[in-house]
Amino acid sequence: MTISVAVSGASGYAGGEVLRILAAHPEVEIGAITAHSQAGQRLGSIAPHLHALADRVLVDTTVENLAGHDVVFLALPHGASAAVAAALPENTLVIDAGADHRLESAAAWEKFYGSEHAGFWPYGLPELPGQRQKLAGTKRVAVPGCYPTGAQLALAPGFAAGLLEADDVVIISASGTSGAGKSLKPHLLGSEAMGSMSTYGVGGSHRHIPEMEQGFSKLAGEEVTVSFTPTLAPMPRGILTTATAKVKPGVTAAQLREAWTEAYAHELFVHLLPEGQWPTTGAVLGSNHVQLQLAFDTHANRVIATAALDNLTKGTAGAAVQSMNIALGLEENTGLLMQGVAP
Repeated sequence: MTISVAVSGASGYAGGEVLRILAAHPEVEIGAITAHSQAGQRLGSIAPHLHALADRVLVDTTVENLAGHDVVFLALPHGASAAVAAALPENTLVIDAGADHRLESAAAWEKFYGSEHAGFWPYGLPELPGQRQKLAGTKRVAVPGCYPTGAQLALAPGFAAGLLEADDVVIISASGTSGAGKSLKPHLLGSEAMGSMSTYGVGGSHRHIPEMEQGFSKLAGEEVTVSFTPTLAPMPRGILTTATAKVKPGVTAAQLREAWTEAYAHELFVHLLPEGQWPTTGAVLGSNHVQLQLAFDTHANRVIATAALDNLTKGTAGAAVQSMNIALGLEENTGLLMQGVAP
């Protein structure tokens, strides 16, 4: 049976990446491709790399255009997904690549996003303990943020195994410029971003902080506090995350290694590298794969875990398609077999 799929926000980076993956998905037929300000334009003029879909014309993002499909991907700005999703049929699998349904806490949502909370959906990071069961058969999926994906995968095994302290978790991530979206912004001009790095969202203000704390706290069974600093790196795509946490008394390097090894031993897309080899964003470019490595800093009594992923693939669109596969009962890696691109 062919699965009919609609993709909103197709003129943006996330929506375009969803289409790139779906174009090679053997079980999918791509239906409506929608946008807002660029509705009426030929997709090939906006996303010329999508050759198989180049002659498709973008239609307006309306409930009428999206309804009638088995699956709808919402690649819309934060705050725009909830109203559209609420109007779609309950039997439609709706996958929200925005932030609208990621947070359980209404207070956290209102603090960081400044609008009414739309509710919480099953979280599309199946590598976390228990998440596959929550995604199987669901009709609503909240795709994780790109930064929380790397951060949570980096430290989840330690919290799940009870090896890490809940306070003083520090996460530093470097992201490519595509993470800021496709809208024109002066600081993202090539002459500004290329050959330079900068920080932003400093001092506990970044909107992905409550999402990270939510995930870690569930694993730890207690409230986890995160200090997060994102940086902008002079590359189009990719995220390199360095996450550190204090280790509980008596925990050894061998215990840490064993916890991470067991957590990801059977995962299709998360790879703990051999000791001594460290992740690189170039190795996962264009793929749904994540590379991980960890070390035990005995001087500071901290574990240091590094994760590399493509922010547009595993960080957004790949996770969305992976979650769709699980929800529909397909093989989890269907349409996601692409390896990294090098050099």
